[in-house]
Amino acid sequence: MREEVNKEGRFTQHGSGLGTVTEEMVRQRAAELALVNGRPPGQVLDSDLDEARRELTGQETIVPTPTPAEELTEEQRWQAVPDSAGGKVAVVPVQDEQTFAEQLVEEGAEDAEQDSMVQGTRLSQHRDRSP
Repeated sequence: MREEVNKEGRFTQHGSGLGTVTEEMVRQRAAELALVNGRPPGQVLDSDLDEARRELTGQETIVPTPTPAEELTEEQRWQAVPDSAGGKVAVVPVQDEQTFAEQLVEEGAEDAEQDSMVQGTRLSQHRDRSP
């Protein structure tokens, strides 16, 4: 039996292949987050580290709280009589070049946004220090 490979997380960062996420990468990203939030890079909070780790490992997606209707089971939502008992089959994720390309584009846009925020914060700090 073949083991499934973990396909979650980022594939690239700043246009380069990301590879395995290391603690150094997490600390660097956390320092950028601290800078964007108005703190010096040396003043990294645990929340910055947690957010950086979530971003780099692909766990940053926000899961909305389900509505009351979504919490109901299928039997509670519908009063229809089933034609057959049926059975649940395994869910097979879509794996094609299009979805991978879309993810790469999305990651590139996120990197550009992060770089823009870091650069803007650095310029703002530089202007504030200049006479």
